[in-house]
Amino acid sequence: MGDTGRRSSVPRQEPSVMPRLALYALTVCLLAVAAAVVSFVQGSWLGVVWILLAGLSSNMTWYYVRRGKMEREAAAAQSAEAAQGDRPVQG
Repeated sequence: MGDTGRRSSVPRQEPSVMPRLALYALTVCLLAVAAAVVSFVQGSWLGVVWILLAGLSSNMTWYYVRRGKMEREAAAAQSAEAAQGDRPVQG
């Protein structure tokens, strides 16, 4: 009844393509755009604030996507480097 501390025999999953923070920022961006549209349709200038929030969250999304991509590339390069170091030297 609860966690016994044992590891499962199921192998770990690969990391997701898009980092979680990028997904959250994208969700905020889409909701801000929807709120801006609703505000403008109702005749409120408050939509300008929503547009600014959408721009900020859009930039955050791109930042987290690029950072995740760079981390994956660095990890792949490091593992390839380690694999090369394990090979015997021929000659």
